Amino acid sequence: MEASPRARPFAIFLLALACCAAVPRIPLAESVPDISGEYHFLAPEDTLGILEEDGKLKGYVDVAQGEEESDAVLTYQITLGTRQGDHVEFKTSKIHERYYRFTGTVQRGRGAAAADSDFLRLVGDLEIIKVDPATQQEHTERRRETFKWKGKSEREAEE
Repeated sequence: MEASPRARPFAIFLLALACCAAVPRIPLAESVPDISGEYHFLAPEDTLGILEEDGKLKGYVDVAQGEEESDAVLTYQITLGTRQGDHVEFKTSKIHERYYRFTGTVQRGRGAAAADSDFLRLVGDLEIIKVDPATQQEHTERRRETFKWKGKSEREAEE
């Protein structure tokens, strides 16, 4: 028995759907073997630099102080950092009673290659912790953030 002309498009659709379901999905951890690089941080002149080695993260966060405070750039070292699959976490050192904690995921951005801006993104929750010097009590500001990869042209322009 032959299918009616109206049933053919539906059959083709089902066949295509079955083929797509059979294609193995590559986990992000395998498609992004290393997240080492520079990312934009909170302000355009701020930088998050990451070096990944065997699932451990090292690096820094450079934060410009702004004209009202000083023109200095503070460098917060990453003191604890890990990556497991697409999950990323890090904590920085403390400077002037402030430090940062981040928990999130690595995701592909819009860039096609590592030289492109927004090749990777770190998306998650950033905590800005301020410590009261008198009481040592911590005050935490939580923000949802996306840190985008700096492309080659952006890095060269900063040098």
